[in-house]
Amino acid sequence: MSKAFASQADLEDKKITFEQLSAHCWAYTAEGDPNSGVIIGDQYIMVSDATATPAMARDLIAKIRTVSDKPIKYVLLTHYHAVRVLGASAYVAEGATEIIASRGTYELIVERGAQDMKSEMERFPRLFRGADSVPGLTWPTMVIGDGKPGRQGTLEVDLGGVKVQIWHPGAGHTRGDTIAWVEDEKVLFSGDLVEYEAGVYTGDAQLEEWPATLEALRELKAEFIVPGRGEAMKGNADVNKALDYTQRWVTTLFQAGKEAVAAGMDLKAAMAHTRKSMDPVFGHVFIYEHCLPFDVSRAYDEASGIKNPRIWTAERDKEMWASLQN
Repeated sequence: MSKAFASQADLEDKKITFEQLSAHCWAYTAEGDPNSGVIIGDQYIMVSDATATPAMARDLIAKIRTVSDKPIKYVLLTHYHAVRVLGASAYVAEGATEIIASRGTYELIVERGAQDMKSEMERFPRLFRGADSVPGLTWPTMVIGDGKPGRQGTLEVDLGGVKVQIWHPGAGHTRGDTIAWVEDEKVLFSGDLVEYEAGVYTGDAQLEEWPATLEALRELKAEFIVPGRGEAMKGNADVNKALDYTQRWVTTLFQAGKEAVAAGMDLKAAMAHTRKSMDPVFGHVFIYEHCLPFDVSRAYDEASGIKNPRIWTAERDKEMWASLQN
């Protein structure tokens, strides 16, 4: 019996939590749905990850307005996937003037933004209710760095009473991943570089480099993290639990992909082989069955020497999904 494609059967709304982590930092989380972060300064507000649609963004804006009337000036795109960015127009309508992204993320928008938008809208019908209100692709107004990892390309934004450091720590979930780091309060907004107790989507990933990027984040010794999915983690021990969780997913997945390619398996056999190591550890988490086919496809490709992830189109999505059904 074939499974419903991606998240097309996931139609139940999730409980939203908006919680304060430190003096200036807040987490907007939703039971495994994509998270956002909020940093509220004495002058301005920054939002990290813009949500999937303007309607969802307006819900977050309403939460912000329960605690601050300061202008939302900055929106950070931690990476480019439609569920993270297409709500940006609501912040622009609210007065946001700067949409920030890394050089790598900008290049990904140029290369595959249109295909990604169509693909993800079909994967996530619940998250894209009201998709007709999306005016088009989200483009940054400020592109930072030169695509090379490290803090030498850091942008520091002063929101008034709190400074936010933004840089590309290395490839992982995509080649353009960007973080926001509030050093004085030890709060890290990681985007999908880090997840916890939720599926880790790797369809556009750089799996070989991802563990080293996680270790670069570990060196920050954060006391709080807003991961891409899953609850906000409090205390360095729990931050490390999220880093360890993500690293275990990535390394287990990629190892299975390398074994499958070395053994000459086709993609369907690789899927069965990967399940032997992934299902017992991760099979219970939210969005696991959605992520795994895309993840195995990417692990198989990267293990086969395909460094730049192939573009996911709505058509490729369905073809891959059908090929892996029993």
